[in-house]
Amino acid sequence: MSDDPKPRTSADHGYLLDDQIGFLLRRAYQRNSTIFLSTVPGNLTPTQFSVMHRLAEEGPMSQNRLGRSVAMDGATTKGVVDRLTARGLLTTRRDPDDRRRHLVSLSPEGVALINEAVEAAKQVTAETLAPLREKERETLLRLLTRIA
Repeated sequence: MSDDPKPRTSADHGYLLDDQIGFLLRRAYQRNSTIFLSTVPGNLTPTQFSVMHRLAEEGPMSQNRLGRSVAMDGATTKGVVDRLTARGLLTTRRDPDDRRRHLVSLSPEGVALINEAVEAAKQVTAETLAPLREKERETLLRLLTRIA
């Protein structure tokens, strides 16, 4: 007989993975991401779309402010901005008010793509929430906003 420790199971500790908020959020996000990637044009990731949408809504801003506005850390923001800039969808220029800072903005190609992508993103939201009744959709979004 082995003295190796045995893992405790849900019957022992009461923790059911399939009932945990993080697990369920990840599964819901995977569903949304799959729909997003098959629907939104331009081969944009949800993160790239968020950056471009924020710039479309608020105009040029520093990379730091841009990252904070879409809840991304500095390193992730830099990577996203670099990739979108390399694709010709964003441009950067020195801030005339603070030469140490760069402003990020949409290029004309970026404007054209985000205008098209927003329409598709509305479809993504509708399809992601399709299994829910209207009241359930409102409740889910309200509760997620409170958690976030």
